Amino acid sequence: MSHFFTRRSLRTAVVALLLLPLSVPAQPLPDLGDSAQADLSPALENRIGLALWRDMRVRERAYIDDPEINGYLNHLADRLTEKLPGSTQDFELFALRDPSLNAFAWPGGFIGVHSGLIVTAQSESELASVIAHEISHVTQRHIARQFSNRGQSTIIALASLVIAVLAARGNSQVAQGAMIAGQAATVASQLAYTRDFEREADRIGLQMLDSAGFDTRAMAAFFERMQRSARFYESNSPAYLRTHPLTVERITDASARIEETAYRQVPDSLDFLLVRAKLRAYEGDAREAFAEFDNRMRDVQGSIRLATRFGLAHAALRKRDFARAQQEVDGLRAERFESPMLDNLAGLISLESGDAKGAIERFRDGLKRSRSRALTYGLIEALLADRRAAEALALINDEVLAYTQDPRLYRYQARSHALLDQRLAQHRSQAEAYALNGQYQAAIEQLEIAQRAADGDFYQQSVVDARLRELREKLAELKRDGL
Repeated sequence: MSHFFTRRSLRTAVVALLLLPLSVPAQPLPDLGDSAQADLSPALENRIGLALWRDMRVRERAYIDDPEINGYLNHLADRLTEKLPGSTQDFELFALRDPSLNAFAWPGGFIGVHSGLIVTAQSESELASVIAHEISHVTQRHIARQFSNRGQSTIIALASLVIAVLAARGNSQVAQGAMIAGQAATVASQLAYTRDFEREADRIGLQMLDSAGFDTRAMAAFFERMQRSARFYESNSPAYLRTHPLTVERITDASARIEETAYRQVPDSLDFLLVRAKLRAYEGDAREAFAEFDNRMRDVQGSIRLATRFGLAHAALRKRDFARAQQEVDGLRAERFESPMLDNLAGLISLESGDAKGAIERFRDGLKRSRSRALTYGLIEALLADRRAAEALALINDEVLAYTQDPRLYRYQARSHALLDQRLAQHRSQAEAYALNGQYQAAIEQLEIAQRAADGDFYQQSVVDARLRELREKLAELKRDGL
């Protein structure tokens, strides 16, 4: 994991994770005030979460910027929270390419899910049980409650924890040294409090799982598998157990509640199977991934076979065997399989093989059947590859009206203006992309370049000037707040 927590974001990261507490050797900590001020309002939680989210999207190489995978995760969260009484909390789920079984919640409703958890989940209900648990940490405001009850000592413990977690993912020897140097008393007191939160998240998550129509026994199945893994690996237990301590009390309490719910068999959605297959196709060595899917095709049937063939096509595309990838797509079509994810794959095969015109046709054909963000992005990429910048820009401008907070659209906008030699507009769009990722200094620099461009009229220059003043004030405000 790249160390995306910069000096600025470390100041917010101290409250970002509710994980197994550890202490590390003394580190420079921000001035966060005395314990009486160590309280997180919902507005402050959202600001902290957004700052971390923006910083992570830019700096974290493990972040999976895939609209299909992240779109599926958010759809799953919507299903879980649909019947949640009285909640106005918005959620943003995202995937990280990490083989460990883990998920985590940040303030403000941001939830990260490791690819290892999705790939190894034995059912969609099992994945949903973990996400429901993380959603519960947010809805019950566990991070804010941690602050209220522990004050400044919690800030210090969580700050140390963030450093330890980053070290663990970047350098195991550093992490071991940090853990050995921990203060036992702090760990013991924090661990007891965290277990209370874990039990509460289990209880609320189970209710959410049941209300959404998933199999509640999947939570117990996940617990059991974690226990077996812990015994097998001993000190090197799964990441989920290190960040979400699994105690006898938790297991007993959750099992008793599960027995009170109705038994139901819930088939996995095809989207779950496709997302899992896509992630597997991009793991490890490309040729090995292809061979694994090719071997599986001999032994699977039904929806599992469709998903396996879909993964095989992606694995073939990954190793740039375009003919084989197209063969598998044609085979899926012959089986009357239809999905926006298949339409997107067909477009990508054309685009990556150099057939921009064919890709445009395929993406447009897919968009007639489904308003998919992935298909829209694909069409924009294909239009730009075919140097049809004016068409791309018209599409982008329509999308920006609907998705004003999407930095990718502003990057596409900047590329389109560059192809059209519209320099002021190019740098103005790039500035908005930077600003949406919290890179305010970079955004300011882009607007300063736009000011010097000679191709803008008085109105365009006035808009740039006004936006530049706004961002300078924003940056000054963040510096005053220590962010």
